[in-house]
Amino acid sequence: MKVWKPFKIGMILLTFILVLGACGKAKDSGGSTGGSTPGGSTAPAAETKTLDAIKQRGKFVVGVKFDTNLFGLKDPGTGQVNGFDIDIAKAIAKKVLGDETKVELKEVTSKTRIPMLQKGDIDAIIATMTISEERKKEVDFTDVYFKAGQSLLVKKGSDIKSIDDVVKKKGVKVLAVKGSTSAKNIRAKAPDAQVLEFENYQEAFTALKSGKGEALTTDNAILYGMTKQDPGYEVVGGTFTDEPYGIAVRKGDAEFTKAVNDVLKELKDSGEYAKIYEKWIGEKPAE
Repeated sequence: MKVWKPFKIGMILLTFILVLGACGKAKDSGGSTGGSTPGGSTAPAAETKTLDAIKQRGKFVVGVKFDTNLFGLKDPGTGQVNGFDIDIAKAIAKKVLGDETKVELKEVTSKTRIPMLQKGDIDAIIATMTISEERKKEVDFTDVYFKAGQSLLVKKGSDIKSIDDVVKKKGVKVLAVKGSTSAKNIRAKAPDAQVLEFENYQEAFTALKSGKGEALTTDNAILYGMTKQDPGYEVVGGTFTDEPYGIAVRKGDAEFTKAVNDVLKELKDSGEYAKIYEKWIGEKPAE
């Protein structure tokens, strides 16, 4: 026993030293800000803010509609996208980057816009998007930049003149767009109606013209754009909801929200907003 005692003591001491060394390495590895990557570089402590990212990139990447006349419509001949929302996006780019051309327009639909924002594919959504409590759980909104209301589009001569006709005449086929508040609203207002949903407004309008439905419902401002495309259709019955449009940004980005709100206020104070509104809507904005 006396022969092995020093050896055992040595082994115990060696084990103790190895354990201390391992603990020290673990502490050093996790103790630096943000941790370490396999290549030895330090990961960023926090995600880059939207406003900083836009300035570093030198471009404002915004999600807009490509199928919504007056707000965001792509010309198949030129490939250019034009509309009210596009001009607002350009105005923001001009204020933030000093050049309205430093904007990249990415197509979104009512269904894809929030996921694209959350994934970081776009910096903001400017796409006829109604501010709602449900959406506020997923994104933050700026101040209202356009006031609209839901209505109905029908073929001229239709016996549907208002939402009351849709309610009374059970089984009416009403067309709407997936992911829109309009589809939810019409189901609530006319629970006996058959609501058929499409990917975008052009698909829904084509379906209406081919007789797949008796009415198309969305915001009146969007419907007026459709009547300009085809004067054989008309908006009827006034509005039956309030649809305040907001610019959506990533949840929690208060700095960028404030920056966009400041731009909107400046546009309204300078009269530039009224010019954009009249250019596309054909009348001055209501006070």
